[in-house]
Amino acid sequence: VRLNHETILNRLQWQWGRFPYSATERIGVFKTALTFVDSVSEIWGPLLNGMAIVIVPKRITNNPEKLVDLLERYRIERLVLVPTLLRSLLLYLPLQQQQQQHQQPQSGSTKLLYHLRIWVCSGEPLQISLAREFFDYFQEGVHQLCNFYGSTEVMGDVTYFVCESRKQLEGYEKVPIGYPLDNTTIYIMSPDLRPVRTEEIGELYVAGLNLAEGYVNGRDPDRFIDNPLAIDPSFGRLYKTGDYASVSKGCVYYQGRMDSQIKIRGHRVDLSEVEANLLGLAGVDKGIVLCYRAGEIDQALLGFVTLEQGAPFQTGLQVEAALGDKLAHYMIPQVVLLESIPLLVNGKIDRQTLLKMYESTNNNDDTQIEIEYDYSDVPANRLTVAKDLFETVGQVIGRSTRAKICLASNFYELGGNSLNSIITVTQLCGKGYPISITTFIGAKNLAEILDKICADERELAKHQLESANGNAEEGEFDYRMQLTAYPLALEHKSDTINIITSSFFEKADLEQWLKPQIHETDYRDILEDIWTVLIEKGLSFIVKDETGRPVGVSLNFDAHDEPEVTVTSKLIIVFEFLEFVEGPIRDSQLPTGKNQILHSFMMGTCAELSAQENIEAMHFMESEVLKLARRRNFAGIFTTNTNPLTQQLGSNVYRYQTMLDYQVNQFVYSADGTRPFAAAPDSQRAVVHWKDIRCA
Repeated sequence: VRLNHETILNRLQWQWGRFPYSATERIGVFKTALTFVDSVSEIWGPLLNGMAIVIVPKRITNNPEKLVDLLERYRIERLVLVPTLLRSLLLYLPLQQQQQQHQQPQSGSTKLLYHLRIWVCSGEPLQISLAREFFDYFQEGVHQLCNFYGSTEVMGDVTYFVCESRKQLEGYEKVPIGYPLDNTTIYIMSPDLRPVRTEEIGELYVAGLNLAEGYVNGRDPDRFIDNPLAIDPSFGRLYKTGDYASVSKGCVYYQGRMDSQIKIRGHRVDLSEVEANLLGLAGVDKGIVLCYRAGEIDQALLGFVTLEQGAPFQTGLQVEAALGDKLAHYMIPQVVLLESIPLLVNGKIDRQTLLKMYESTNNNDDTQIEIEYDYSDVPANRLTVAKDLFETVGQVIGRSTRAKICLASNFYELGGNSLNSIITVTQLCGKGYPISITTFIGAKNLAEILDKICADERELAKHQLESANGNAEEGEFDYRMQLTAYPLALEHKSDTINIITSSFFEKADLEQWLKPQIHETDYRDILEDIWTVLIEKGLSFIVKDETGRPVGVSLNFDAHDEPEVTVTSKLIIVFEFLEFVEGPIRDSQLPTGKNQILHSFMMGTCAELSAQENIEAMHFMESEVLKLARRRNFAGIFTTNTNPLTQQLGSNVYRYQTMLDYQVNQFVYSADGTRPFAAAPDSQRAVVHWKDIRCA
C-alpha cells in the first residue's frame, strides 16, 4: 500500500488535536510490528512531539504481568491494543491488585495502570460486554476507552468512538465505530453507489485525505474508484472497504464483511463451500449457511435448512453427522431445522431474520447466553465448585452448547473442541482450580472433572505443580484411549505415510496456500527418501490405541544431525520457510553440537479422530517426545508450530519458550522473489518454540 507523507501527517494531526498529550506524558509505547500501519502513529506521534518511546518486545506484549510492569515503570498514559489483549489485561489486573493488597496492605489503594488514561482498541470488533468490563475496573471520567476502525489503505484509522462511562454504553447494543476523522468522509452505499437510508446496511466507502495512493504495482484498481458524489477534489477518490456498515443517529456501526470467507479457530472457511455440501445431502430441500457475529468470541457457524418429505434426518445433529463425511470438523455448522425459510419481498433469503431468530432462541438478554444447567445430582458440599465448573464450560462453548450441562455431560459432546478445551482449562486454573489438561481431556464427563478439582489438599498441590510447569510427561491419569508408543519400524511405513499425508496435505496451515501446486504424492516421496534414516536414528515413533489402530506419528531428528532431503516438488517452499525461521535460532541461540537439540520435525494424528481423541493423542505424543529427549540426554526440544491449537498447547500448556513469532505472509521465496503465502491473513503466524529440559 502506498501511503505518502501527506496522508500520514493528516492522521497524526488529527491524533494530536483530538487526543493531545498531557503535561505529564513523557514516553510513548511502540509495540506494534513494523509491518502493521499502527506502528507509524505509535512511533511518530510521540517523537514528533519531543517525547521518547519505549520499544516493547512481543514476548512482553504476550505476557500480561511483564506488560503491566513495563507500563507502570514508565508511567505510560496511552496504549493501542487489540480487544483480545484488553480482555487478558482485564482478567489479570483485578487478580494482581488483590495479590498486591494482600502482600502490602499499607501500600495504599491506587489501582494498577491508573495513570494509563487513554486506551485505544483497533484491529478487531470491540464487544459491548468488554467495554462494560473496562469500567468495572477503571474510573469513569478519568479513563477513556476508544474504538478505532480502519485499515492500511486508509492510514489505519478513519472512524473513532470514545467510551467515557458505563452509563454512556447503556443506550447501545454494540459499540459503534463512531465518527470520521478530520478531512475524511464516510459513505454507506448500495452496490450502485447510492447512499442507503439511515439504519439500513450498505458497503462502507471512504474519501478524503486519509486515503492511500493505491496499491504497489497498481494491484486491485477496483478498490480505489472515482467518487461520483464529490464536489471538493480532495474527496474525489473512494476506497471500497469490503465491509458492511450502517448509520444510526449520526454514528457509524460496523456490520461485518461482505465476502463469504471467514476464519474459524485459525482456519479459513468459505461459507459457499459449506453450503454446497449441506445442500448436497439427500433429504435437504433448501438451506443457507451464515456466520453469527464473525470474528467475535461467540462466533458460530450456522446452517438453516428445510427437509424434504421422508428425509432420513429427524434432528439437526443427524444432519451434522452426515456432513462429517464431507467436511473437516471445524467446517461443520450447527444445523437448525426450519419449517420454512423466511424471504424478503424480492424473494431473497432474509438473512437478518435468521440470525435474529438464532440469537433470540439463545439469549436471555443482550449479553447472556441461555444455557441450561442441571445441578440436581451434585452433592451440597460441592455445589459452589460445580457452578464454577459448569458456568466456565458454558461460557467457553457459548451458543454452540448442544445440551444442558450436568454431571453426566461430556465436554466434547456438548460442543467443545480441541482449542476451547485448552481455553477452559486455562480459565479454571485462573479461578483457582489447577486442573491439568491431561485430567481434563481424559475425563469421560464433568463428574470426573469435579472429582479431580475437589480432591484433598495433597492432590490439589500436585495438580498445582502440574499446572505451573506444564507437566506433559506424567501418564498417571486415565486416557479415554489406551495409547502406546512404538519405535518406528519397517512395518509402520504405510500407516506413517497415510497419517502424515492426511495431517499435512489436508489440514496444514502453510500447505493450503500452495494448492493446487502440491500433491499428496509429494509427502510420500519425501518419506520414502528419509525412511531408512528415520528408523536408524531411533528418535521417531508411532502411537496406537488399544485396538491396534494407528492414531498418531511423531517424526524427530537431532537438529545438528538431520539427513539431506531431496525435494523436487513445490513443498520445497515449505522446507525453505522452516529453515528461514528456524535456522538462525538453531545456529546462534541454542546449544551446539550433536545430541543437544531434539527437533520435533513432524507430528500428525489420524484424520478419523474426534476432537477429544485428537488432543489426547497430541498430548500423549508430546509426553513421549519429552521422555525420549530426557532418556537420550538432549538439552531441549525445538519445534515450529503453524497451527493455532499447537501454538496454544506449546505456549500455555507445555511451557515452551517462544523464540520467534513470524507473520507467514511476509515470507519471500528466494527462487523467484514471490510471497507464496501472500494470501494468508496477517493473523496467521509461525511460532518457533524451544523447551530447555536441562534444569527441569
